[in-house]
Amino acid sequence: MEMIIMSSNGSSVIQSLSVALGVLFFSILCYRLLSTRRSRPTAKCMIGTKLPPGSMGLPIIGETLQFFVPYTSDDISPFISKRIQRYGPVFKTRLIGKPVIVSTDPEVNHLVLKQEGDGELLFQPWYSDSFNEIMGSDSLLALQGSVHKYMRNLVLEEFGPERLKSLLADMERHTARHLRSWSARPSVDLKEAVSTMIHSFTVEKVFSMKADTEPVRKFKQCYDAFLRGLISFPIYIPGTSFWKCMQGRKGALNIIKNLMEQRRESPHKERMDYLDFMIAEMKKDGSPLTEKVAIDLLFLLPFATFESTSSCIVTALHYLSKHPAALEELTREHEAILKGKEGSTESGGISWKEYKSMTFTHMVINETLRLTNIVPGIFRKAIKDVEVNGYLIPAGWTVMVYPASVHLNPKGQQLHSGSQNFMVFGGGVRLCAGADFVKVQMAIVFHHLVTKYRWEVIKGGEPIRYPGLIFPEGFHVNISAVKKESHQK
Repeated sequence: MEMIIMSSNGSSVIQSLSVALGVLFFSILCYRLLSTRRSRPTAKCMIGTKLPPGSMGLPIIGETLQFFVPYTSDDISPFISKRIQRYGPVFKTRLIGKPVIVSTDPEVNHLVLKQEGDGELLFQPWYSDSFNEIMGSDSLLALQGSVHKYMRNLVLEEFGPERLKSLLADMERHTARHLRSWSARPSVDLKEAVSTMIHSFTVEKVFSMKADTEPVRKFKQCYDAFLRGLISFPIYIPGTSFWKCMQGRKGALNIIKNLMEQRRESPHKERMDYLDFMIAEMKKDGSPLTEKVAIDLLFLLPFATFESTSSCIVTALHYLSKHPAALEELTREHEAILKGKEGSTESGGISWKEYKSMTFTHMVINETLRLTNIVPGIFRKAIKDVEVNGYLIPAGWTVMVYPASVHLNPKGQQLHSGSQNFMVFGGGVRLCAGADFVKVQMAIVFHHLVTKYRWEVIKGGEPIRYPGLIFPEGFHVNISAVKKESHQK
């Protein structure tokens, strides 16, 4: 499947699919045969109800190959759009050996996502066995109910709005230092550079690892190996993407375990970082936080922050480069903030009040998130037979909520962070705890970039969806400092 990920033209994709078909079919067949002892989803029908229309595709493999064909448009996936035209907004299919109900209907989406924390439990989060193995069986993603709520609150302790207010100045200094470094180079791959910047900031605040040092670089290399194999088939043979992914995870976990052991042997007298907070939380009487759960969370946090945020920032600059009027309005807003500080006794950094006042900036952020659709699908599993709009969702079947169908619908309602149809950070009780971190970091990058620098795209920048967002050629730009009175053209 690596060939498909890296292909950027139609002929290469077709050739890759032909080669991959036999391997993919055999891999899924072996995986399913090895899983035969596990319980299988039931398809018991309720009286007067029927399954949604659709096609289950080939035996076992279903329509997996069609689903993973890359595309370059900013529109919804051709796989999804063709089936909406043929079957309507809710349809059935089979992906990676699993029967799936795909929903592009706003009302059905809302029902599926809100049910986890609302009265009778009808749906629960679902991830493939291989994904759970990659992320950790005790990761925040796999936890349910009150334990998930507790763990989510622990994340908000470090990445929620109150904590971000105190981190704002450090985030800004860190961003400004990296921008100065990038401007000294003839070209920089902004996707990789922003990822590295955010990773180093996160591990500094979580583990007190000094930014831009060799231990941090080695830590980032583990995450890079992990990321490259994240979307891969679970074939654990040396050299495969899945094997490399698991080796990257193993390396990162070893670093985290060593840091935790060192901290226990030489504890700080007061809280210095998030690791101190987690160790103290584990020591509390009756705490549900075990060491294994804590380590899985500490592993997840750096990855979740740098990967999603860097993709959003790069995509925003990709769009701004093509829309000079929007870039000019964004620049005006941030230059006005600087002008408002002239003659003031306040420090030169952005205040939380100024961040909240960035009306157009938040519009740019929301629009970028709407168009980007970092998460191509939100998966839930039906706990029992559920009837929705006259259709049956059988117990055990997977439901894939497809946010892009709502986000990219030209006839849809206005979308904003308070709308139930704005699902860029998930929905229901699973709303991403790092949402505010992403938005604050984007705003800080915008502020410094448009007021102090100009940039020119050198190479790449065109995203491909597989079905998630990737930049196969990176996003190589030249960043140069400009005089105070100048701004990005």
